[in-house]
Amino acid sequence: MTTRGPAGKGFRNAPRLATLLRRNLSRQRAEKGAGAYQKYEEEGLALWPTDQIMQRRDFLRTSTLAASALAMPNILTGKSAAREALIVGQGDYRYRVRPDWAKVSPRQYPLLNCHEMVTDRSGKLYLLGDHPANNVLVFDRSGKVIDSWGYRYPAGHGLTIFDEGDEETLFICDTGSHADRQGRWRNQPGSVTKTRLNGEVIFQLGHPQTIGVYAPGMAYHPTETAVAPNGDIYVADGYGSNYIVRYDADGRYIQHFGGQDNADTRYNLHQAHGVAIDLRQPEAPRLVVTSRNDQAFKFFTLEGKFIEQVTLPGAYVCRPVLHGDNLLAGVCFANTVTGEVRQKHNGYITILDKDNQVVSNAGGTAPVYQDGKLQPMYQDPAVHHLFHHGHDVCVDADENLYLCQWDAQGSPPILLERV
Repeated sequence: MTTRGPAGKGFRNAPRLATLLRRNLSRQRAEKGAGAYQKYEEEGLALWPTDQIMQRRDFLRTSTLAASALAMPNILTGKSAAREALIVGQGDYRYRVRPDWAKVSPRQYPLLNCHEMVTDRSGKLYLLGDHPANNVLVFDRSGKVIDSWGYRYPAGHGLTIFDEGDEETLFICDTGSHADRQGRWRNQPGSVTKTRLNGEVIFQLGHPQTIGVYAPGMAYHPTETAVAPNGDIYVADGYGSNYIVRYDADGRYIQHFGGQDNADTRYNLHQAHGVAIDLRQPEAPRLVVTSRNDQAFKFFTLEGKFIEQVTLPGAYVCRPVLHGDNLLAGVCFANTVTGEVRQKHNGYITILDKDNQVVSNAGGTAPVYQDGKLQPMYQDPAVHHLFHHGHDVCVDADENLYLCQWDAQGSPPILLERV
């Protein structure tokens, strides 16, 4: 099988490379101790989780069976049929779960983490991952892979699409923290790259230190970008120094704000994992920033003045996704009913209305407000072995959702059909 690189050349050793990375990381884990690789996504240092690496052999074995099942779509086990009928969400936002949507060959298009997904105006879906054989997979609405490109983003994390009128462009955040082709861990500075939809690079933003914004030694591991209608670019340094760095459309520095040492603590950001432009009030556009360890979104003017904080108790949200009157987000970690804090494998999707009230949790418990205050939210036990870590959500023209997951044993995005 052949996996295409950025120039369309064959990358024929993807399965062998995955095996090499797995073995070397397992060896390093044994040498350094079981806890050495467990903290990366939790603390924002890296993106290849321990349990995924250690379970990779099981995944490769079971993925062969999954590929065979795709060739026999009319043969379903009782468990598969049950999952097909699973309905999640509440009120007007309910969805049928379709875990079999993506037709992905694990040998031709191997996956590690499905970090983010966007859709272009033609309806094609672009998935950014961090497998060294292919960073971007392009799907049609049926779930078929119609293109793939890129292996220059080994820690690919954030994917933003921007309509410039004559064309649509992508902004790719690479956090810099990854395992190289020999399985050795690299925790180098990250990057932000603007590309065309076919992967052709337009420009790359430099490290903030090169323009005097960061002092020497300050960490820079960008996780997300947002682009304002005038083309201004906002970079969220969510795994680095937690600043929002603003540039103009040509990449010239304008300002930065956030961080973690402000006299006015409302400006402090604790894992600024995502950022987005909120145009639900056209006369007063706002910037929405994830402060994940606060279980919150913080709203600012486009000039960086604090407006308000919306807290989502129990939900460690990823980037905000704006669609119509709604704000949606994947929940990567969650607290539990039994009092455990920031637990893995408890993900879901949360949906807010135009007033930033939670109206549904797809894969989570129903939102409850008491005296106007949102009560803690949890994962719905019915999805516990299917929804692991909600890293992103994409919305198509029919208002179906696509759940992208970190640390989900290499599984592709899950379709949630609006019902």
